[in-house]
Amino acid sequence: MTSQQTGPARGSPAESSQVGHGFGTAPVFLASISTILGAILFLRFGYAVAHVGLWGSLMIIVIGHLVTIPTVLAVSEIATNRRVAGGGAYYIISRSFGTSIGGSIGIALYLSQAISVAFYLVAFAEAFEPVYEWAAATHGVEADPCWVSLPCTVLLAVLILVRGAGLGVQALWIVSAILGASIAAFLLGQAPEEIRPDGFQLTARIEGGDAFGLVFATCFPAFTGMIAGLGLSGDLKNPQRSIPLGTIGATLAGMIVYALVAIKLAQSATPEALAGDQFVMAQIALWGPAIYIGLGAAALSSALGSILVAPRTLQALARDNVLPVPKLNRLLEKGWGRAQEPVPATCVSSAIAITFVVLGDIDFIAHILSMFFMVTYGALCSVSFLEYFAGNPSYRPTFHSRWYLSLLGAVMCGLMMIQMNALYAFVAISLMVATYLGLRRSRRGERGLTAILQGTMFQLTRRLQITLQKNRAVRSEGGWRPSIIAVTRFGERRLGHFDLLRWISHRHGFGHFIQFFQGEYSFTEEIEARMQKGRLIERAEVSGAGIFVDSLICPSFQMALAQTLQMPGISGLPNNCVLLEFDKDHPEEIKETAQGALLATESMINVLILRSTKYRFGYRSSIHLWVTEENLANAPLMLLLAYIIVGHREWRQAEIRLFACFNSGDGERETHKISSLMTEGRLPISKHNVTSVHCATSEALEFEVSLRSSKADLVIAGLTDDDIKSGEAEQALQCYDGANDVLFVHASEPVAIE
Repeated sequence: MTSQQTGPARGSPAESSQVGHGFGTAPVFLASISTILGAILFLRFGYAVAHVGLWGSLMIIVIGHLVTIPTVLAVSEIATNRRVAGGGAYYIISRSFGTSIGGSIGIALYLSQAISVAFYLVAFAEAFEPVYEWAAATHGVEADPCWVSLPCTVLLAVLILVRGAGLGVQALWIVSAILGASIAAFLLGQAPEEIRPDGFQLTARIEGGDAFGLVFATCFPAFTGMIAGLGLSGDLKNPQRSIPLGTIGATLAGMIVYALVAIKLAQSATPEALAGDQFVMAQIALWGPAIYIGLGAAALSSALGSILVAPRTLQALARDNVLPVPKLNRLLEKGWGRAQEPVPATCVSSAIAITFVVLGDIDFIAHILSMFFMVTYGALCSVSFLEYFAGNPSYRPTFHSRWYLSLLGAVMCGLMMIQMNALYAFVAISLMVATYLGLRRSRRGERGLTAILQGTMFQLTRRLQITLQKNRAVRSEGGWRPSIIAVTRFGERRLGHFDLLRWISHRHGFGHFIQFFQGEYSFTEEIEARMQKGRLIERAEVSGAGIFVDSLICPSFQMALAQTLQMPGISGLPNNCVLLEFDKDHPEEIKETAQGALLATESMINVLILRSTKYRFGYRSSIHLWVTEENLANAPLMLLLAYIIVGHREWRQAEIRLFACFNSGDGERETHKISSLMTEGRLPISKHNVTSVHCATSEALEFEVSLRSSKADLVIAGLTDDDIKSGEAEQALQCYDGANDVLFVHASEPVAIE
């Protein structure tokens, strides 16, 4: 039999070969149910019924199980996905989320498990209340419960160190039997006449009682025992079977018992009697001492379960090198004997428990435990929820929960953490975030939160795109928005093209930037294309561009553009614009651009052509629109593009000016129509910035542009159908020679400004 010496982080096999004790399902059930039916049941549930009434107590049970049942189902699902080794809940989280997330949750989980040992032993000391009263009345000795809890903590630690988990499981059978007998004695008992209520009331409670959130925080540790059996995962013969059966069975049994106890308390005693005596159950039971014995058995069994679980969680953390001190990892990962008992981890856990026994208050510890367990349960439910939507093929559990139950559990955890104590919730989450960030610094190559969310985002994007395609709407129904695909040879060598696309797409539209590589496809060409694409992605990240970057290898530019025009839009809707570019200083590029514009126009795609210069949009402070009588149909698209561009933060100081050039007698009327269009469309262009210019010839137009727009950072002009289809596009693209960067626009579809 091989023993586990190191975890996956040390380069050992995928999972360790720890065999442990080979327990069946019963220890999982007993460890869970004996922790669920623990100190809170005997010490604080009467307090709950007194302060929030029977209806409120039943709500606490229901809400608590809205957290715990989804968690149990999520745990059962994850546990059946792959082999489960030692480490319990930490192991399950870390193997689903990675050791960065698992470690940040596992440390908090371990601390809550170690502290819960103290919580249960402090409660165990309360079971000796009759002895304390007898000592005070007979001998005048005011006994401190610490006199019982502290020696018991030391004794329990010594027993576990000497005899190991085998003794703990044997004791669980005895303790669980005593616990069952005590609860039966209470349920079958009858309260004395003086404390019975007048009738059965759902809402009866004391005046000025504690708030629901505080009562819930005090009682919630009662329901946290459902994952106590997970700590034995490394000692189970068949954890994939035992964990679901044991945890689900214990959770459902515990819920039924708590509901019966709440009803019995409300039926048997007044709220005042319940609030005045924390051992009121002893007055109701068939035999009063059975309650004290049951409390002792419950607290002792819960402490026993916790001290079995906590060291194994710490051992698993150390085996994965989660703790910040390497020597500490090497010490705590060690296991002794054939079953690999975590002796060093047990010593550390016992020391923490002893510290809190001396310093801790039972209610304060209960609130801390509730918060950390809530965080853990929320994470477990999130694992199941995210894994469902990520659609990871390697996630193949044999037991299936439902995604909406996992989501419900995660949401309820968050809401109840805020309800219990917003400050504690903030501190707990902040500590986990800080731990996660610290672990990520040394585990950059391992799976983290980003990898989990990427799968979820992939599936979400896929579903949204399919939904958009299935529910295609007429484009004008939702208002026109740009969905632009840009094609270029030059990539990062000429970034004016890239910048213009990111300005137009930053908020109102979608941009797809494709770098064209001319040649026949080969693996070598593909590697080069990927490297170029990587540099463009970096450029997009640096500039904050919200555009999708890609590459395309094709024998010619026209073939590349033809393929590009057939691509689906990245938004899930068809592309409606193609953006081309050429350099003013390289007129030989115009012919290829003009041919591309013709192809796009024949495909009923709007054409945008940037004539770029070394000016590179200057100070980004002015945009001039030139609308002529021939290209009046392009005016709405030109106005919308100008509006979208000045909405970008890099153009926030820009001023838009519009020049309406008409030769006919209706020039003033057309100018007024354009002004009205801007006003009704709520475009941020003042009427004072609209100028009517009389241009009888193309030479006059060139003169006016040189005179008025030579310093403009961007000029937007129109292209007509005749310009593109009659073969005169090359000449048209060389117009406005006196301007710097020019964006030529041709609207192949009617664009309405609503």
